[in-house]
Amino acid sequence: MNRLLLAAGLAAATAAPSFLAAQDLPDLGGREVVIATENAYPPLQFVGPEGTPIGWEYDAMAEIAELINITPVYETTSWDAMIPAVSEGQFDMGMTGITIREDRAEVVDFSDSYMTSQMAMLVRGDEERFSDAAGFAADPDLIVAAQPGTTPFYVAVYDVLDGDEANPRIQLFETFGAGVEALRNGDVDLVLTDGVAAQGYVDASDGGLKVVGEPLGTEDFGFIFPKDSNLVEPFNAAIAAMRENGTLDELNTRWFLEYKMGE
Repeated sequence: MNRLLLAAGLAAATAAPSFLAAQDLPDLGGREVVIATENAYPPLQFVGPEGTPIGWEYDAMAEIAELINITPVYETTSWDAMIPAVSEGQFDMGMTGITIREDRAEVVDFSDSYMTSQMAMLVRGDEERFSDAAGFAADPDLIVAAQPGTTPFYVAVYDVLDGDEANPRIQLFETFGAGVEALRNGDVDLVLTDGVAAQGYVDASDGGLKVVGEPLGTEDFGFIFPKDSNLVEPFNAAIAAMRENGTLDELNTRWFLEYKMGE
């Protein structure tokens, strides 16, 4: 998948920049906001070569912190624990490329979408047994990796396979990174993920991984908060400001065109 095409698909064209005055945005007085992260979703969030968490979402959060005057505090947690923990108020919010879905919105509140991406099929660089979803489904020996309860899991079940959530061709992993490692090792044959993460892993693989087939769908990403959180409205205001002043486009360029994984 061409990096330029990917970046173009991440954000709709915006109007001419319209920089919002500081007084147009809420001021939360330096409020501490505890943010759950996974740090396993390049280039949105991951541990960089120097051992420091970096990525699109970290840069976006730094900008939001300036716009609405908050103090971000990050805590790492697993994906499967994140939504329940945020729902229970253990964290003020969560971020890790979380797809906005109605079932999740029953237990957490979402911000407005800050990015749109498409589901991709990530395979080993030498994969020749299949080149699309139909080819994968037709070979009963092929295995797909997924995290339970994620969008890729449901796409694997209902869009690629037979609708059986207990299908033995789906191997479950606690983290997305563990599924990718299983793919590298030949323990599974496919990882379904959004084009954002897929491109990040392809870029860092030196030919060891590639994307095949057509995108399987479109998904919008949002930050999550406990139900009725008073942070949602300020965050939406900040996201709108970043969309209007060109910051979201700048972040897309920085992380999808300019940044080289592994360097």
